[in-house]
Amino acid sequence: MAKRTDLNKILVIGSGPIVIGQAAEFDYAGTQACLALKEEGYEVILCNSNPATIMTDTAIADKVYMEPLTLEYMAKIIRYERPDAIVPGIGGQTGLNLAMELEEKGVLKECQTELLGTNSKSIRCAEDREQFKELCEMIGEPVLPSQIAETVEEIGKAAEEIGYPVVLRPAFTLGGTGGGFADDAVQCRELARHALEISPVHQVLVEKSVRGYKEIEYEVIRDANDTAIAVCNMENMDPVGIHTGDSIVVCPSQTLTNRVYQMLRDSALKLIRALKIEGGCNVQFALDPESFQYYVIEVNPRVSRSSALASKASGYPIARVSAKIGVGMTLDEIKLVNTPAVFEPALDYVVTKMPRFPFDKFPDADQKLGTQMKATGEVMSIGRTFEESLLKAVRSLEIGVSHLYLEKFEKMRKEELLSYIKIGTDDRIFAVAQLFRQGSSVDEIAKVTGIDSFFLIKIRNIIRMERRLKEKTGEETKRLLHEAKRMGFSDQTIARFWNLTEEEVFQMRKDSGIIPVYKMIDTCASEFESYVPYFYSTYETENESIVENRKKIIVLGSGPIRIGQGVEFDYSTVHAVKTIQKAGYEAIVINNNPETVSTDYTISDKLYFEPLCAEDVMNVIMLEKPEGVIVSLGGQTAVNLAKPLAERGVRIIGTDWKAIERAENRDEFEKLLFQLGIPQPKGMAVTNMKDGLRAAKTIGYPVLVRPSFVLGGRAMQIISGEEQLRLYFETSVQMNEETPVLVDHYIRGKEVEIDGICDGRDVFVPGIMELVERTGIHSGDSISVYPTFGISEKVKHTILSYAKKLALGIGIIGLFNVQFIVDENSEVSIIEVNPRSSRTVPFLSKATGYPLADIAIKAMLGIGLKQQGIEMLSPPERHTWYVKAPAFSFAKLSGMDAYLSPEMKSTGEAIGYDKKLSRAMYKALIASGVRMKNYGTVLVTLADEDKEEALRLIRRFYQMGFNIEATKGTGEFLKSKGIRTRILKKPSDNSTEIFDTIRNGHISYVINTRAVMSGVHYEDGLAIRRAAIENNVTMFTSLDTVKVILDVLEEITINVSPLKSA
Repeated sequence: MAKRTDLNKILVIGSGPIVIGQAAEFDYAGTQACLALKEEGYEVILCNSNPATIMTDTAIADKVYMEPLTLEYMAKIIRYERPDAIVPGIGGQTGLNLAMELEEKGVLKECQTELLGTNSKSIRCAEDREQFKELCEMIGEPVLPSQIAETVEEIGKAAEEIGYPVVLRPAFTLGGTGGGFADDAVQCRELARHALEISPVHQVLVEKSVRGYKEIEYEVIRDANDTAIAVCNMENMDPVGIHTGDSIVVCPSQTLTNRVYQMLRDSALKLIRALKIEGGCNVQFALDPESFQYYVIEVNPRVSRSSALASKASGYPIARVSAKIGVGMTLDEIKLVNTPAVFEPALDYVVTKMPRFPFDKFPDADQKLGTQMKATGEVMSIGRTFEESLLKAVRSLEIGVSHLYLEKFEKMRKEELLSYIKIGTDDRIFAVAQLFRQGSSVDEIAKVTGIDSFFLIKIRNIIRMERRLKEKTGEETKRLLHEAKRMGFSDQTIARFWNLTEEEVFQMRKDSGIIPVYKMIDTCASEFESYVPYFYSTYETENESIVENRKKIIVLGSGPIRIGQGVEFDYSTVHAVKTIQKAGYEAIVINNNPETVSTDYTISDKLYFEPLCAEDVMNVIMLEKPEGVIVSLGGQTAVNLAKPLAERGVRIIGTDWKAIERAENRDEFEKLLFQLGIPQPKGMAVTNMKDGLRAAKTIGYPVLVRPSFVLGGRAMQIISGEEQLRLYFETSVQMNEETPVLVDHYIRGKEVEIDGICDGRDVFVPGIMELVERTGIHSGDSISVYPTFGISEKVKHTILSYAKKLALGIGIIGLFNVQFIVDENSEVSIIEVNPRSSRTVPFLSKATGYPLADIAIKAMLGIGLKQQGIEMLSPPERHTWYVKAPAFSFAKLSGMDAYLSPEMKSTGEAIGYDKKLSRAMYKALIASGVRMKNYGTVLVTLADEDKEEALRLIRRFYQMGFNIEATKGTGEFLKSKGIRTRILKKPSDNSTEIFDTIRNGHISYVINTRAVMSGVHYEDGLAIRRAAIENNVTMFTSLDTVKVILDVLEEITINVSPLKSA
């Protein structure tokens, strides 16, 4: 079957803002799909509401709609564009659900638009648990005993009939949302209601639990000719019971016999054929470790979260091939680098994926892992052995460790550790390593964890090598050093064992000729002649990376996605690569994130999949000998490498490490501000508690405290008194000379920020963004608006003047970001300067039309702003409003407090734009997942300091017809002001009244504020916030957010009034 010529215009649906369970993997897949369809000559229309990704750049599709991914907006776009076809399987569960909804509502039929690839009947069969079970039974594939239920009572009855333990799986959800294990009726009832609410079809599969079985995945792909191949298989190190997104995953599988491998491969291919899926598909199995018994867990009839990992692990571009299959091409017609797509990849290396969790930012969140995904991102590493691959993955995580060692387990006894590892947690593997240090056996640990002995033996090998390194004698140093490097040990770890510096070990290796070689990922294990510019390091002999005799520049990526450092930095990296190539240089990327576009080997001239550590980056630099390295686009990850690389003689292109130090070192920055005459809130950098308490007393409470050199406001808090500050110093941060804590006077005012570019002589600021929420909430969690809506021309002039002075004074060459406070007297102060690309670069680029990353890279390469045709400091503001709204994943992280604060909590963002601000705001809010209702009940519980300000806001709700309910203090205040209010008892009064009201679905909004200025916090507020999150009720903790919500609601609500007589 040849490529279809009856199609001209194709619509691709993206996945929207990044949330836990649906992250950058789908932006990577969507970008691949758009480019593949354009390559075949089709006009591509893209719909995605995520401004942070390269996918929504105008270069990726012919037309880009950054509109909310809802039925209403998608129907409008389809009716306007009249595409011939729609691609449903690229935008994760969001895109798939929306495509199915468009078909069910008749929109596709009305507009004569067809679904490409897998048809709707097949999608329903795979997604509907009962239909899928019937299909599996019909083709002889084993499925777990299960029942579909649609009420809490039905779920309980089904669980009794199947027999505990059971697992609840809500239909049509992502990342295991709302699911979980129930060992008894009480747990079942607790999970049931939430599972039903979270399912868009209010349907839950109650399934027999096989916790403890091995979890195995196969990525398979099929075309319309019924040709199907297995791209690769993957094995979870953790047994069934932990979501695959939260498990350490190894590719290819390491513990399966050939018989079992082929048995599961045959099953996966049988399933994809029976379902008639056209394109990529993920099949998950539960395998009994003691026999050949297996069960099919589920099939994702689309490009899945695991597809990105499989693509990067194998070098096989699943989304690209799937898109081409969708337009009628067959696997034998689709050409990859060196073979047709029908060729099944072969891997002669070991790939390890490790999840990156947000628990360093949210220590209160439940760290127990289960069927609901909690990881925000992941790293991938490649080695010749599992040991090498694992250790490279560990040091890629950026959690403050360079080896399989965590200090917290050092003092724990064996019994405590054995108890700890019974439950899957984010750091269980470190506890396992500690048990081996204490002499535990493989069998002992395997029995407790269910982890296969193969993996435990490999971890034990690492611990045995530690012992050998500690006990080494002089004559065996070189041999032992080489063995340790082959096993994946870092220079830093070896240095610790030998009481040397990392630099001394690096030099010792260099002098002994112990340097890595680079092997190629070529999809066919060298069975065919090929050259794919995609490499990983190992300590063998033959180097496969051909170093060309041309000028080259290395761009450092941003590593795993985590809160505070998301896909926005990958956007800048991809732009940089293209601009560097156009300037005539070879562009080389070093990164370790399998989810992103920058780690697609077709993007750059060369890709090195390596840890972003000084050692690993230096190894590449020694081989490639570039003109220099760009660190300012990879977020704090890359910026932190500027100094160690410069100290090893590497040229940093753009802002150098001394300029970075001027911006990030408190003392130097304060000196600069004094010289420039720019005001800043009073503050001090302190290195111990005594100085910190003294500083706060001198400055005056409340104070804003935070560690220096961090991202996403980690451990940033507003502190109202000495007792609270003592607790912060004792529990939240580590202070020393290297890592001081900043103590600043907290000023309550408007927060404004800019992104700018400096070429060393001139400065360009394409736009000023104003935040809706006042200072005290992290800018990443605030609603951001361009152009500004509430500051004067004089204030704008001051901001631009300060930005220019700062960029030139610091010595910025390239991108920078400045955050300002505008107080009630319109006085402007500096919060901080980030001497690098920021989270807002993609948003501001798309809002203003100026490609900031491209302009900045040219400036770094010596092409000044004036040479680029940019003569002004800042252009006139646009006449369209652009709003960026944060997206949160609170429901995935049970136990954490959802109160917005200086510490960033959002996982993604969405955009809305319109000629009217209220409409742009409405679009951004619904695109970010806020449930907007213009009727119902508002539950209000306010801090005393907020009551007067909140009064006019609550009155507006009341006048729109909302019912008002409140806790006692708030309710009595509102009643005294003439607002009819129903008073509810607090949880601390031994009442479940509030929880019952929330659970019964009567509440449209919860407004809950906390005392920022007094620091008096009550447990009631935390309990109410948790209840709202658990029951999917829209909640606001900032009155500024409430105000814009009301502005929007008043705009979209039709008022009613009686006829007035003359």
